[in-house]
Amino acid sequence: MGIPRELRLRHRKDFDAVFRTGSRWNNDLLVLRSLANSLQHNRYGFVTSKRLGGAVVRNRVRRRLREVVRVLPVQPGWDLVLSAKTAAARAPFSELRRAVVNLLSRAGLLARDATEANGA
Repeated sequence: MGIPRELRLRHRKDFDAVFRTGSRWNNDLLVLRSLANSLQHNRYGFVTSKRLGGAVVRNRVRRRLREVVRVLPVQPGWDLVLSAKTAAARAPFSELRRAVVNLLSRAGLLARDATEANGA
């Protein structure tokens, strides 16, 4: 099961707002941008450029990132955009999960006990 439609960033203006005024954190695999929203839930967007590889590679990275954020306890009320760097295409799932946990904890959006449970 994927992320429900209401929990996704789907419009260009929403992505633009996060890119323009949101905070930014990065590591070797990913870039996280976050912006507070006025909703009771988070909305997620994923950016995978053609530099990653073909459609199969880009879709695999997006699927893996969606699965990581689906199971993590993230504080509600944020628009979050995860952009994959080229190294993310070659990274195993566990490494991607560690990178996401690292960025969310540095941003202060992840529960403390989740950080320890996910090995960051």
